Amino acid sequence: MIRRAVLLLLSSLLLCAGAGQAQAAGYRYWSFWERDAGRWVYATQGPSLARPSDGDVQGFRFAVSEDSASAVRPRGTADFATICGKTPAQEGRKRVALVIDFGTPSDAPGGEAPPAARTACARVAPDATTAEALAAVAKPLRYDTNALLCAISGYPEKGCGEQVSKEQQERPAAEKNSPSGGGPSLGLLAGIAVVVALGGAAIWQVRRRG
Repeated sequence: MIRRAVLLLLSSLLLCAGAGQAQAAGYRYWSFWERDAGRWVYATQGPSLARPSDGDVQGFRFAVSEDSASAVRPRGTADFATICGKTPAQEGRKRVALVIDFGTPSDAPGGEAPPAARTACARVAPDATTAEALAAVAKPLRYDTNALLCAISGYPEKGCGEQVSKEQQERPAAEKNSPSGGGPSLGLLAGIAVVVALGGAAIWQVRRRG
């Protein structure tokens, strides 16, 4: 009975270790948003296809997200009047208010720090896309071979939509660089060692009584 209880406890520890390793993965990328009735809505088209109207507010947020349903919205509540109030209307041009949120240090690729969030008012041609409006106020932009937006104003310097596990996202930077960061924790290994030792002692006691 003692040996069976020890084995059950050991199995539970190993299952917990496996569950800790099987973490859902997200992606580090720029998400694209549109302001609708004062709230952010995930855009249904990419910035190279979307053609905003004069007076629209659109946003970009750099973050690690699993999918569009869990994507992190741009921060800030600045409206069109606040962002474009000092940019006068012009015949034959439209104004698009842009919110650019570079994210938090935890979302940043290793060795990079996010710039402060900013807003900008792009005055562009009437048929201009969001990508063209963004290029007018936030160069340099970087795209990959599939036209995925990789960087705004040069951030980040490298990488584009790479996969990031939740474990990597939540682990402190120092631990990310640790060779042992991907294995079982020391506490778990110590717990397993204790269980094994207790199991051996219990079995020895049973045999001695027999």
